[in-house]
Amino acid sequence: MSESVIAHAAAEPGSPGEVAVCTRPGAEARFVAIVREHYAFAWRVLRRFGLSKADADDAAQQVFLVLSQRIDEVAPPKERAFLFRTATYVAAKVHRARRRRPETSAEDCEESEDAAPQADELVDRRRARELLDRVLSEMPHDLKSVIVLFELEGLTMSEIADALEVPPGTVASRLRRARAELAARVARARSERLAGATKP
Repeated sequence: MSESVIAHAAAEPGSPGEVAVCTRPGAEARFVAIVREHYAFAWRVLRRFGLSKADADDAAQQVFLVLSQRIDEVAPPKERAFLFRTATYVAAKVHRARRRRPETSAEDCEESEDAAPQADELVDRRRARELLDRVLSEMPHDLKSVIVLFELEGLTMSEIADALEVPPGTVASRLRRARAELAARVARARSERLAGATKP
């Protein structure tokens, strides 16, 4: 059994700087290929489930460590489904730890401040993303999962059914409910913000 293998990728958000893995030599090439193909997906899922950039970086390491330990159990077409389930579990663990040990830390700056000519557009985009993230964080887990996977990650109904281990019909019904709830929550949040802005 190899002690470790390091998968390198471009140094940008959502890319693995280094992922250490302990696994048998025959699985190393497959593991590295999975990291390169799906690391950004797992990182985005962690962010969509409410983790900061720094926490998502750390949590992604945990997700792929779990993969390295269980890679022989993951059938080749099911890697993304396994990573999604593991990422949601790890994100929940991080949130529980944060609740037990509250701390205040400023979120990394999401936008470059150098783009002064587009300042208004950047502010609008940041507000829209913050609103989406807040609304998603408040939605029930089963509805949030289908919205993230279908609308944001572009998975098919069949892929989502595999990822969530539910029938395709259940995915379709959850997606309808999730879209309706997301629209209602966004409209309510915008109304509240508008009402707050117009108060004397």
